[in-house]
Amino acid sequence: MPKSANTNGFSRRGFLAAGAGALAATAVGGWTPVYALPLDTGSLGSGSGTGSAGGATLPAPPNFPTDIELAQQAYQNWSKEIMLDSVWTATPKNSGDVVRLTNWAHANNYTLRPRGASHGWTPLTVVNGASVDKVILVDTTKHLNGVVVNAAGSPATVTAGPGATLDAITSALQEKNLGWANLPAPGVLTIAGTLAVDAHGAALPADGQSALPGHTYGSLSNLVTSLTAVVWTGTEYAERTYSRNDPKIKPLLTSLGRTFITSVTMQAGPNFRMRCQSYTDIKWQEMFAPKGASGRTFESYVKSNGGVEAIWYPFTEKPWLKVWSVAPTKPGGSREVTGPYNYPFSDNLPETVTDLLGKMNSGAPGIAPLFGQTMYSTTVAGLAATNASDIWGWSKDIQFYIKATTLRLTEGGGAVITSRANIGQVIHDFAQWFNERIEFYKAKGQYPLNGPVEIRCCGLDQAADVKVGSAGAPTISAMRPRPDHPEWDTAIWLNVLGVPGTPGMFAFYREMEQWMRSHYTGADYTFRPEWSKGWAFGPDKPYTDGGIISGALPQSYRDGLPADDNWDTARAVFNELDPHRVYSNTFMDQLLP
Repeated sequence: MPKSANTNGFSRRGFLAAGAGALAATAVGGWTPVYALPLDTGSLGSGSGTGSAGGATLPAPPNFPTDIELAQQAYQNWSKEIMLDSVWTATPKNSGDVVRLTNWAHANNYTLRPRGASHGWTPLTVVNGASVDKVILVDTTKHLNGVVVNAAGSPATVTAGPGATLDAITSALQEKNLGWANLPAPGVLTIAGTLAVDAHGAALPADGQSALPGHTYGSLSNLVTSLTAVVWTGTEYAERTYSRNDPKIKPLLTSLGRTFITSVTMQAGPNFRMRCQSYTDIKWQEMFAPKGASGRTFESYVKSNGGVEAIWYPFTEKPWLKVWSVAPTKPGGSREVTGPYNYPFSDNLPETVTDLLGKMNSGAPGIAPLFGQTMYSTTVAGLAATNASDIWGWSKDIQFYIKATTLRLTEGGGAVITSRANIGQVIHDFAQWFNERIEFYKAKGQYPLNGPVEIRCCGLDQAADVKVGSAGAPTISAMRPRPDHPEWDTAIWLNVLGVPGTPGMFAFYREMEQWMRSHYTGADYTFRPEWSKGWAFGPDKPYTDGGIISGALPQSYRDGLPADDNWDTARAVFNELDPHRVYSNTFMDQLLP
């Protein structure tokens, strides 16, 4: 393998092996390379600053603030499909450092990319293949992670730094008998990263149930009461606080990283107990039956319990169904849990599974059916061995279940926005289409998809959930309601996972995305991307279909929305608050020019 231009004896693989080959859990529980090459501040001056120490291979940024920690480090995203040999990473101690970094970047023609848990798939942080010579990642997790709860407020709130994790925030809330009803599965996520992509969970009310004050069944972005960001004042960059009733806050509530949030305040509601029951004995044909069908259907569990998620392993007959419900007292058959991550068998895979994974990666894609069957068997055995088929505890402990050690797969799909009454039909149509296509490819000896299907539902970003004066919903949240369709109250998340590097995978994702866009349209549905996952699939790569990036995707945030509050106005606000595009990259320049 050829060495990098700036070697010091390190090839691309060598640098990553030295630092990322021995991956370590950071304070936030994520995985980042431990190998860091600090900047030699003695080499800095008023010139170009090409010196460095400790083997660093990148030119030293000129005139960089000497009291802000800076190191050359490798970078990788969740699925390891975006990997960089090295990029300068700054570690500010406070928000004032972020302001100074921003003004330095503007003056020296650099861009800044906030870095949190790196738990995402998209090139919103860094772009594969793009130059990083003028890019500084800004680590928010080490110092910008404070959490303060105001339980006496009306509503009760929590204020957090951008690098505070959901684990830390919900733990602080729980100490004050507060919580959130709709949480993503990984607690490792930082709050700024969560808000950048309007993260969500799998929460819905059961029939006849409603959200308690302070909670939402939509995205976490809908809980924001105010936030502080670094913005252009006309002469320099400085912090500015936006309340929820300020129209300019709405694009910032789902910013895709086009701004830098230094603090956020979010409402919370009374904490509550939840139950999660797992089922592995329902055939997919029954579970994903059409709207109104009898039997143990996904739709029926939503009606009777609320939150539901199906994980359908490839080439298996019976998905793993999780059913969440509010349960103030412990049901007789439940096991009480006192912490999150209660499915260790899915976080630490047995050797039989990892061996099969290795064989698929080594050129044996036909193992996909056996891989799926082994994953299913592991789940059934794991639920039994850990007594985890019926658990009960506080809301965060039941909803968080994905750790950094979970199998790293790539993911494609999106959200169907529709009415609750259509849940059964939306899922049935997708399951039938998906099964037909994978069987079609199997008959040809092709296995482009080898990971599970994940199906979840949640609510939308309803105005009634916000307990302070509000200018409206997050502008480009996938869960934003459509005023022309007030009956649409549900987001149905249809995602399919695959092992990175699988032949034909992205072509399959492209076929699936095009089918979703053409099928879920008209008077009953609309389709939107899930910002943190894969979308705009070209034949060989995600995020490369220019027709979607510049056409269909922005249009989905114009359709049914007022001209003064849509994709175009959000883009205008981003450009007003950061006209010099300090917080951007080459992909963002295409998506939000």
